Amino acid sequence: MDDLKKMYRTVMADHFPATLKLSFDDQTLIYRKRTWKLPQADGALEEKGLRYGENPGQEAALYELVNGNLTLGRCTFIQPGMGLVSAISEAEMIQEGKHPGKTNLTDVDNALNILKFLLEKPAAVIVKHNNPCGAAYGHSLAEAYFRANRADRIAAFGGAAVFNRAVDRATAEGIAQNYLEVVAAPDFEEGAAAILAGRGNLRILRVPRMDLLEKFRQTRFVDFKSLQDGGLIVQQSPVNAIQKNEDFRPAACTYQGREYRIQRSPDARELKDLYFGWSVEQGVTSNSVLYVKNECTVGIGTGEQDRVGVAEIAVFKAYTKYADGLCFDSHGLSYKELELAVENGERSADEKAAIDEKTRQDRAGLPGSAMVSDAFFPFRDGVDVGLRQGVSAIVQPGGSLRDFEVIEACNQAEPPATMVFTGQRAFKH
Repeated sequence: MDDLKKMYRTVMADHFPATLKLSFDDQTLIYRKRTWKLPQADGALEEKGLRYGENPGQEAALYELVNGNLTLGRCTFIQPGMGLVSAISEAEMIQEGKHPGKTNLTDVDNALNILKFLLEKPAAVIVKHNNPCGAAYGHSLAEAYFRANRADRIAAFGGAAVFNRAVDRATAEGIAQNYLEVVAAPDFEEGAAAILAGRGNLRILRVPRMDLLEKFRQTRFVDFKSLQDGGLIVQQSPVNAIQKNEDFRPAACTYQGREYRIQRSPDARELKDLYFGWSVEQGVTSNSVLYVKNECTVGIGTGEQDRVGVAEIAVFKAYTKYADGLCFDSHGLSYKELELAVENGERSADEKAAIDEKTRQDRAGLPGSAMVSDAFFPFRDGVDVGLRQGVSAIVQPGGSLRDFEVIEACNQAEPPATMVFTGQRAFKH
């Protein structure tokens, strides 16, 4: 067993070259491998690259774009000197922890992919296995972290928490109560890093040039997908069409010569949740549906094959996470711990019944929430899943042959729900 544990801590040697060159005819992009010279227990410096790839036994390397300007057609791709995660140096690695591997850094990158749309207020995004498990705004950074963590305490265990503001002592104290693999932020105020350092395995990263993050909204990079036969699929990265509330379109379509139009426009609160939810959606694996309320995720369904199924999974997750939050507040236990204690006769069944009843009465906080879908609803059944839970606003790309059914479902709801289209699909695989 000790040998099995050791494989997760071993930093592999990597045999990838120090530089990487990609040529598109006469245009060449030059990348430099990122390694870190870090102090060891004996005071010596040791040069390390990535700990390993997605799993132990997979060598991996991190490369930063350092030269070359690529333009294809009318698209100019990202320029050198805009490094975020790939530009983290020894100075920014405040604490190495168990030393970062591929997954740790891609989690941070995906959180930044979401945060680039959420800059106006303190925000926290917690990512696990390259999917957000909780995201929230707050009046303070500490409140944003509390809300993001409470959205899914269970999934957040061992995740990467990323912030759009410098981490202060209050936020650090909240983080230190939980187990995380990575904490990343533009900076750390005096005393904050020392509090976090109490978690010896935690990777504490300062992300350079996060001041450039807003520019990444309109910037494309070259996206590579490697095939098992050695082939590549190369594409432009997407650019989010929704940069502000005014970019949403009221849901409308024409079917068999008849126009169908949403009857109610979103109010100010709903617009905030629709924008927040669509921003988080940019970092969620497809097919996905999520629910957002008061600029905080309530339930996130990811990576499913059918849309009605993922809408139902997101509801299920909202209920289980809501019950877990109630249980933790009341008893200091997770819901599963309480469930087991009841089965073993160590706690009263009435305690669990009270949690279950409160969750049912509140419908897991879903009434009044916004429903977010990364692609159109091919049938109204997916929308009906949300409407039955009291969803009041829906955002989706639109473009289905049955958009009219979905619009009618919202208009017929009691009270009527509102819906906006983005005109853009947001698949992420």
